Amino acid sequence: MYDENNIFSKIIKGEIPCDKVYEDKNVLFFNDINPMAKIHVLGIPKTPCLDFSDFVIKCDPKIVADFFKKTESIINQLGIRNSGYKIISNSGINGGQEVPHFHIHILGGEKISFKDL
Repeated sequence: MYDENNIFSKIIKGEIPCDKVYEDKNVLFFNDINPMAKIHVLGIPKTPCLDFSDFVIKCDPKIVADFFKKTESIINQLGIRNSGYKIISNSGINGGQEVPHFHIHILGGEKISFKDL
């Protein structure tokens, strides 16, 4: 069950501030407060969804496609498309998910290995 009081839900509602990179009616991208790389942006859909599977299965395919198209746009905006980047989404306890709202991490600006994460 989705928790309307999770930190990302509160950020979407404007109850907690964030350093926005991009926002529209469906998505929000903002800088991570504890970056793991020179560039570390979080992307969240504004739809209440627990994880990747919940997002893809329950949401309108147009919303899912829009989220990933906006992700590509943000990657271009950040200037990391050609130099390389990682997109990470953690799911569930074993996947290391800390916030129960689907989100992605866009990491770039330097060479990143899994041991760094």
